[in-house]
Amino acid sequence: MKRIFSARRNALLPQQAVSRGAVAVAVAAALYAFSALAPNAFWAVVSPAFRASDALASGARSFLAGFGNTAALAARNEDLARKNSALASENEALRQNSADVTALVSAAGSGIVASVIARPPESPYDTLVLAAGAKSGVARGMEAFAAGGVPVGFVSEALDDFSRVTLFSSPGVVTDGWVGQANVPLTIRGTGGGAFEATAARDAAVAPGAVVFVPGPGQLPIGSVVRVDSDPLSPSVTLRIAPAANPFSIAWVSLRATGVPPGAFASSTAP
Repeated sequence: MKRIFSARRNALLPQQAVSRGAVAVAVAAALYAFSALAPNAFWAVVSPAFRASDALASGARSFLAGFGNTAALAARNEDLARKNSALASENEALRQNSADVTALVSAAGSGIVASVIARPPESPYDTLVLAAGAKSGVARGMEAFAAGGVPVGFVSEALDDFSRVTLFSSPGVVTDGWVGQANVPLTIRGTGGGAFEATAARDAAVAPGAVVFVPGPGQLPIGSVVRVDSDPLSPSVTLRIAPAANPFSIAWVSLRATGVPPGAFASSTAP
């Protein structure tokens, strides 16, 4: 019976595994005895192995940290790219603004170039508030021109340091003009929100896209026809006119005295 038991035990624990375990135990016992009897010598022997292990661990950490650094660098580069794009857009806007001001100064001649500090919808009733007033030579009745020499309104009030421009699109403002190459005469009425309307004879055959002009130093475009409304029973049509200069984005205007008396543009004063 002893032999059968031993055979089974030997089958579960092969001789090779027993030998390796015994060797491991013997080595561990020897190392322990060595460290107990001669600790200084023991640490002198094993310290190179520990240093090599530390160096390997440090290298592994640096290698793995490199992936984190790469991701952080990529995110930073992306952020810098966005900032560069925003700066490029801002520089382009400043360049365009500078070009507009230069053009206005050149076109103004003896006129006054003034910056707009409030515009629709901040300023009410289709008006512009300018950072220039009587001290700068601004006077009531001067015409205001946007970039490109587009007439946009007239000075309705001039304080010492500020002035107000009433746009031609302001409700209650009426001015004479004409439309198209045939110079069809019009009475242009402001309807608010930067828009105008006018009435023309049906047989004038005014079509969308026709340019609308007002009097001044030269032929001055104020806008263009975007729609023609008609009633079959009426001999006239109503022209819906969009401004040539967007009043919601005007940043600078030039002011000139064109010889038109103050208030000649308005049939009534807007509130």
